Amino acid sequence: MTQMYYDADIDTAKILSKKIAILGCGSQGHAHALNLQESGADVVVGLRAGSATAASAEKAGLKVMTTEEAAEWGDVIVMLLPDTVQKKVYETSVAPHMKAGKSLVFAHGFNIRYDLIQPPADVDVWMVAPKGPGHRVRTTYTQGFGVPALFAIEQDASGEAKELALGYTKLIGAGRAGVLETTFTEETETDLFGEQAVLCGGTCELVKAGFETLVEAGYQPEVAYFECLHELKLIVDLMAEGGMAAMRYSISETAEYGDYVSGPRVIDASVKARMKDVLTDIQNGNFAEDFVSVMNDGDGKKLQELRDTNAHHRIEETGAGLRAMMKIDKKDSGDSHFNASA
Repeated sequence: MTQMYYDADIDTAKILSKKIAILGCGSQGHAHALNLQESGADVVVGLRAGSATAASAEKAGLKVMTTEEAAEWGDVIVMLLPDTVQKKVYETSVAPHMKAGKSLVFAHGFNIRYDLIQPPADVDVWMVAPKGPGHRVRTTYTQGFGVPALFAIEQDASGEAKELALGYTKLIGAGRAGVLETTFTEETETDLFGEQAVLCGGTCELVKAGFETLVEAGYQPEVAYFECLHELKLIVDLMAEGGMAAMRYSISETAEYGDYVSGPRVIDASVKARMKDVLTDIQNGNFAEDFVSVMNDGDGKKLQELRDTNAHHRIEETGAGLRAMMKIDKKDSGDSHFNASA
């Protein structure tokens, strides 16, 4: 059985002896930097000269340097920048400062898996990938808990890479929840597949198709929105807490029976076959090549066109109107009610 590491299994002495440079201060960057600092690590944030983020980082109590200065200063260089800019930033600002014995660290394996970044052989290359967005990494840490994480070792030049990676997971709070070992290849391919086939792509298309089916049959779009999107959070929360069995235990028998008999009619063997095609494109690098081409050669215009098209789908417009009329408890699982005075 796969080993799960927890705080009690992890020694932080090695990682606490290192100077850690966090490159980027977005969702993950600010969370890692603050959690590391509050856990006793020596941390700076590296940002491009003139970055508008510098002031907010300093206000939060973080020390800020330019990217080049941070890369030179740090023993552990953590690339928490968007996948699409990591290669350029690495080549121009980080590579000249990668000396033997340093660590190059990632939160997602994309640039290593697809050979966009090729570190020297005399540095450690490892990854710590929290299984949650940065705001959750930060919030749960301040509450005395954390989000689970994966870690992976690509190069162990020092012989200490695993100890460093595990120590890092503890300092950002992941060891409180549990940490699993993986590889850069496994993390990258499963992460991309999950996003495309299930979590984002698959779910959004399923929700839109359900909404369109009801509206085209003459039902109110507001009612279709509630049934196909609004209640989704409740179901996902139940699944996350106790698996599909717990979700089915909590819903009505009518819903449970419909789940068993109608779910396979919608998501059938043909869907799984197309999922395999998606996975193949991830494994052979076709998706990565297409994505990098769109973002670099096309200057991101195709992505913006896709955003614009989907933002004007009727379910988005219906949802925006409904959410403006509802009182929603942000701490709640999604239950809400109309504000009659709106």
